[in-house]
Amino acid sequence: MQTIEKKMKEVSDGFISIIENSSRECYTPIDLSRTNADLINIDITSVDACQKYIDAVLTKNKATVAYGGYLEKRNLYATNAKFSGTSNATRNIHLGMDFWTNAGANVLTPLDGVVHSYKDNAIHGDYGPTIILKHSIGDAIFYSLYGHLAVASLQSLYVGKVFKKGSVLASLGDSNINVGYAPHLHFQLIMDIKDYLGDYPGVCASRDLEFYAQNCPNPKWLLHF
Repeated sequence: MQTIEKKMKEVSDGFISIIENSSRECYTPIDLSRTNADLINIDITSVDACQKYIDAVLTKNKATVAYGGYLEKRNLYATNAKFSGTSNATRNIHLGMDFWTNAGANVLTPLDGVVHSYKDNAIHGDYGPTIILKHSIGDAIFYSLYGHLAVASLQSLYVGKVFKKGSVLASLGDSNINVGYAPHLHFQLIMDIKDYLGDYPGVCASRDLEFYAQNCPNPKWLLHF
């Protein structure tokens, strides 16, 4: 049996844009990890400070979308009790890929899927409006999660609604709607979603990394970044 990595890579011959009207040249990588020296004197937990840094990266690289973050250990959640813990129980390892761009930007479905569930996770530091799609590649079933959306993105949805590859799934919310972050898409792949509906952990602790790294494959395999 093919590995899920190989199957995802074979879905497309090349790059898949997940933000509408964005060619490969519009994207630039961004590092929001604890090891990025550029962030030492920046309060990355501040929406305004985070946005200012993102804008600087976009301007420097003549891009409109900054991407990255898979398995990145971040200080972004440091002031939120929702993520706090002791020692290796603090949740600060990001399990998806983020796409930082303007609020209102349309999100495209990277492959055919049906709506599994959706929910407005309206707690500070959470996802805000969230959609989860179910996909199949051969005999493999997996899921994709889209967080930090606009509230309007949840309208007219129903479980089982079909979205074809490249169609508009949603649009991005601003910091008031996405519950405390600069505008961006949190995109995450999930193999076994268990009983979760409209939600799934997007950040984990060091002690749980081995499990989540297996259950949440690297989105770059699918998108060819």
